[in-house]
Formats: sequence, C-alpha cells, structure tokens
Amino acid sequence: MTYEEFNAFCQSLPATTYVVQWGGSHVWKVGGKVFAIGGWGEADKPAFTFKTSEQNYYFLEDKLGYKPAPYLATRGMKWIQYFAANDSENEDLEYYIRESYRIVSLGLTKKKRKELGLNQDD
Repeated sequence: MTYEEFNAFCQSLPATTYVVQWGGSHVWKVGGKVFAIGGWGEADKPAFTFKTSEQNYYFLEDKLGYKPAPYLATRGMKWIQYFAANDSENEDLEYYIRESYRIVSLGLTKKKRKELGLNQDD
C-alpha cells in the first residue's frame, strides 16, 4: 500500500479528518481522535500505524512485517505498525485500519457519534 492508497482508504471512512503532523506523517482522525498514521517508517519506506484490540495486538506484535508501534506501544497502548509494504497484505491492512477506526469511534461520546452521523452499536 502506498501513502496515496492509504489516504484514499482512510478518506473513504465516514466523518474522518486528515492532518500532516509529527514529522510529516499522514494522520487520520475520527471525532478528533487518531485512528491511523502513515509515516514513521525506517529508511523512507512506507509504514502504517493503527490501534488494535488486545487480541489482535498480541497476534500481530510478533508477526512478520508488524511490530508494536513506536512511541505509542511503549506507553502501554495497543498500537501496531505495519512496515512490510507488501501489496498482498493490503486487504489485511485495510481490515486493521477499519477496526482501528471502529475502536476509536466507539470511544467517542454518544453525542459526538451522533453529531458525526456514526450510528454504531455499543
């Protein structure tokens, strides 16, 4: 996945906003809360960071091409970084980004979700 594909995918999710911050990273938010980051890769290679469930975190932390996210995971948060940039993983990456979006949006207040038009069940 390229950064262009990453940005297009994140933009396709409802009520998202985009900002470039943290050293030129592509940062995607829902309701003002970060759910995905494109950047922080080593040697200018694409890297994508996302929030996970506890189960997915432990599944991915040792999987080839994935690692606990720099800065975030060291603070006890369940964030993973994908850095393999393998097109055969795009579908999996989209799944994990969509899950991150879901987890983060469910953490918003009911009022905020309603404002954003997010009709998710708790």
